[in-house]
Amino acid sequence: MRLIDDAERRARAARRHALAAGHRAGDVLAAVRAMTVLHSTEQATPYLSLFARVDGFERPDLDRALIEDRSVVKQLAMRRTLFAFPRELLPAALGSAAARVARQEHAALVKDLERNEVADDAASWIEAARAAILDRLAEGPELSAKQLREELAELSGRLSMYEHKSYGGLTHVAPRVVTWMGAAGDLVRGRNGSHWRVNRNLWTRMDRWLGAPVDPLDAAAGYERLAAAYLRTFGPVTERDLVWWFGATKTAMRQALSGLGAVQVRLERDRTGWVLPDDTEPEPPVEPWAALLPALDPTSMGWKDRDWYLDPALAPDLFDANGNCGTTVWWDGRIVGAYAVDESGRVETVVAHDPGPAGRAAIETEARRLEKWLDGERVATAYKAALLARNRPDADAG
Repeated sequence: MRLIDDAERRARAARRHALAAGHRAGDVLAAVRAMTVLHSTEQATPYLSLFARVDGFERPDLDRALIEDRSVVKQLAMRRTLFAFPRELLPAALGSAAARVARQEHAALVKDLERNEVADDAASWIEAARAAILDRLAEGPELSAKQLREELAELSGRLSMYEHKSYGGLTHVAPRVVTWMGAAGDLVRGRNGSHWRVNRNLWTRMDRWLGAPVDPLDAAAGYERLAAAYLRTFGPVTERDLVWWFGATKTAMRQALSGLGAVQVRLERDRTGWVLPDDTEPEPPVEPWAALLPALDPTSMGWKDRDWYLDPALAPDLFDANGNCGTTVWWDGRIVGAYAVDESGRVETVVAHDPGPAGRAAIETEARRLEKWLDGERVATAYKAALLARNRPDADAG
């Protein structure tokens, strides 16, 4: 097996993730395809991810792709995470990763409905609620879960959740139902009911939004199609990376690798990785580059084994126990720190590993570029890095 060392892996990521100078994506759809998907759990993340990858990107560019062209679609899928998918990957996602999440959501909802005595026959209750929602949205505009609940008697009911936690209490069942229907491909998140930094989902029927029903691939074909895109973006990857990214079983991932005819390569630290069969040629170096990436950006999140781009000693300062990351500062293919936006709107970086004069200058240039683009707007995130909490306790992660 040929060796793909850490330096070559960093060069691959720089080009394929559209982060190095001269390798930026030409538009929103090209950038989303380059990354396979963009994390979208937090409303602002895909905007900031695209700003880092598309020269001249402006907020309406993503809105146009999501709302007018509908070439990019938000879908709950791998690891119960919301992603922005290129539309052509939806059949694969709906048949595999999203279907897995939908089954889990349905089972949990049945259990909670019966435990809270909302319904004796929870499965029938859910199906009646689903039918009512689909009927209501057949011709009408997109609606929020709250609006659906207020209009449809079939969605009445509350669930007592997390009773022994400080954040526990009663919650309406409607958001749980529409989340399950979104994972299953019945519904899709249409227009946002707020601005680009705040998530206010408005739901509509997927077949109506896209003009026709989406026919899911079967699970094996779906995972194989998604794995092909993932390997193209992130390869070489370890089996652990695959299982982490997809939130799937080793069996499903091994079947996908076999179906693709994926090729084994050697990695540093005595590991074995996988690449597509047409992706074995050496990758030349790239010029050093700097980037400021938002919380949950796929370049930060794309691998479980991260020590080729992240000092293991720094990982607890940037990633939480579930593997979710806050904002990151990159220099020449490595994470070297984090960034935040202070009360005046200034982007401030906290660098844990000094990148030297050239790195400091490049990072400063990126900070000022992002600051100008934000124009005083501050982006809050639930994933504030511990590194920032110690060094910039009053700043919002950008």
